[in-house]
Amino acid sequence: MRILFILLFLFVSLQAKDYTKKPEVQRFITSLVHQYKMDRRYLLKLFSNVKKYQMPIRKYKSKKTKTSRRNKYGAWDRYCKLKTNPSRVRQGVRFIKRHQKVFNDVEKKYGIPKEYIAAIIGVETVYGGNVGKYPVFDNLVILAFEKNRRNKFFKNQLKKFLHLSKTQKFNPKNVKGSYAGAIGLVQFIPSNYEAYGVDYDKDGRITLQKAGDAIASVANYFKKNGWRRGEPVATRVKYDGNRFNKLKTGYKTTYNRANIRGVTPYNEWSYNGKVRLIKLNKKHYDELWYGAKNFFVITRYNHSAYYAMSVHQLAQKIKAKL
Repeated sequence: MRILFILLFLFVSLQAKDYTKKPEVQRFITSLVHQYKMDRRYLLKLFSNVKKYQMPIRKYKSKKTKTSRRNKYGAWDRYCKLKTNPSRVRQGVRFIKRHQKVFNDVEKKYGIPKEYIAAIIGVETVYGGNVGKYPVFDNLVILAFEKNRRNKFFKNQLKKFLHLSKTQKFNPKNVKGSYAGAIGLVQFIPSNYEAYGVDYDKDGRITLQKAGDAIASVANYFKKNGWRRGEPVATRVKYDGNRFNKLKTGYKTTYNRANIRGVTPYNEWSYNGKVRLIKLNKKHYDELWYGAKNFFVITRYNHSAYYAMSVHQLAQKIKAKL
């Protein structure tokens, strides 16, 4: 009975829906026709047959839950175990060696170390092993026109995606990605695809499912967001005690090192710019780091200090094995 219920639920949830019956979709189509000179009949056909997946709506309607007391400590232990484990490091080394020429070309042109580019791809999709299974067009339509907390954002992403399908000459119905519409090895949302995508192999298309274009696009993203060639990313620091609550931590707050008392790097660190205090919550203590400007640049890819630190640590582990 339970299996029958699940199958019935999946059948109902995946039935095609005609979104052209919505007045706001008709207005959206008209804007595409005027702004991008897209064919109205083609768009009507696309929007008349949308598979309604449940995952995106659940994600953007749900409220944040409070962390239980049992899980109060050890958040970083759990996070880094998933993102920077030995298998991910070995795969990163192999990925760089497999695409060595591309990495060398891109590092020379953009000034981004190859290990950081590889780490982004490793954290995002396990080097292309998990690029997403959801139809990008269908999910973006759902997120744009079914009520949720980010309708405006996803309408813009849908518009960018359809424009890309025209300029890059692909069928929007054939592209798979994340439940939120992120695409390729590097999981660019459509607006980033348009802003930072690079046609590395010069075939006339930006294809983020291909390693060359993906590697160059990450480097271009970092460069345009302010990466400083030759500067460090982060270094671990020490302080008195097991938990650090003396100063505000996080990638958004910067300090002059001379004004921070009782915090010193474990190793010599010649960086003279402003720093961020990055706190990693471990089971028995807080691990504290200085984050430089380049650390902040990594957070432009994903607005999370843990994400940026996982990229940094994975990159360093890959570098040590090259």
